[in-house]
Amino acid sequence: MGFFRSWGHFMAMGARAHARWEMDVSRTILGDRRRLIILGLLTLPAILGGIAFAEQISGALPKMLGGKEAYTPAFYSFGIFLVSILIGLGAGLITGAIGAGGGFIIAPALMSAGIKGILAVGTDLFHIFAKAIMGSVIHRKMGNVSVPLAVVFLIGAIIGATTGGLINRVLYEINPVLSDAFITTIYSLMLGFLGIYSLVDFLKARKTAGAEAGAHGGAHGKEEGTELGSLPRKLQSIKIPPMVKFDHDFTPGGRSISWVFLVLSGALVGLAAGIMGVGGGFLTFPIFVYMLGVSSLTTVGTDIFQIVFTAGYASISQYAIYGFIFYTLAMGMLLGSLVGIQLGAMVTKVVKGITIRGFYALAVLAGFVNRIFALPGKLADMKVIPLSKQTTLVLDHIGIWAFFIVISCFGVWVIGTFFKNIKTLKS
Repeated sequence: MGFFRSWGHFMAMGARAHARWEMDVSRTILGDRRRLIILGLLTLPAILGGIAFAEQISGALPKMLGGKEAYTPAFYSFGIFLVSILIGLGAGLITGAIGAGGGFIIAPALMSAGIKGILAVGTDLFHIFAKAIMGSVIHRKMGNVSVPLAVVFLIGAIIGATTGGLINRVLYEINPVLSDAFITTIYSLMLGFLGIYSLVDFLKARKTAGAEAGAHGGAHGKEEGTELGSLPRKLQSIKIPPMVKFDHDFTPGGRSISWVFLVLSGALVGLAAGIMGVGGGFLTFPIFVYMLGVSSLTTVGTDIFQIVFTAGYASISQYAIYGFIFYTLAMGMLLGSLVGIQLGAMVTKVVKGITIRGFYALAVLAGFVNRIFALPGKLADMKVIPLSKQTTLVLDHIGIWAFFIVISCFGVWVIGTFFKNIKTLKS
């Protein structure tokens, strides 16, 4: 039970850190006219040229990219583009309102909408990369970026992302359903840990009544990471040269850690990015602060730096060049998430934090139910377990409906609350 709580806390910290990055990027893009023009230029081909061309020649196209019939859609349509905007909007509302990573629902949502496994991962990664490039705030954070930390970390991240992408592609070539089952299992485990922890956290907060932690589950102070725990102390005491130095501004003489632990940490983050398509940023914060003993300010700056390169490398080298990215979907999700994040963030000013935390627990658990109910069908298709087509269909529909009902109800509630309180928010 102690392990479960620790791992759940670890995941929750990462989800909040990733949400802060998303919100920072969103404000940067929407607050700059030039970036908005670039966004429009990127999106226009997705709305007009790509869709019109693909619909005209759709009859001549193969049924799927990569030669595997299990994967759809094979061409872009305006309907698909609208669905991607709604998915991005839902993820953005969760991120903005709750202050925890709504991006975790994107891949399950895409898979539930008929875009399976490897394509959902590749598209999600490309969407994060596009957002990171457009909303890059590295110039604001350069004072907090430890370049030695980032460079050594990126060595491991590139190795991990290459491994993750290779695993997904090899499984896809062996059997597309196996690839789907693998990605579904990974998401089931992650969402299960995070969802149950969030629900327990919500119930505890409701009992204590005050719920002072607010919508963001408690802020990470400027001094976080300056007090070393037992694990960071042990790791920093292991002197395997060369040692990488950091945090000179926070502790006298700074601190240092062996390059080995940085490369291993980067490999884990890159592996998560390559397999799950969430950019890996949700792991960087808890690893740096709670395992390596890096201060939160240095961690935030370095994370912004690394996510551009990790997501960019993984999306382009492991998915784009193999045809496993839907550009239209990525641009639609980018548009939806930018709007959703801003709406969600404004709603937190007029809604109690405890209410939003309850919704977050339900949203993550809905994602868990969605993936865990989809898994038996994948295993049955591979003849791993005996299951009738009818039973598979029923389970699949339960997971899909449960997921989209919860996310839709949350979205309607947030948007409704926004318009209901629009006078208050203006003031």
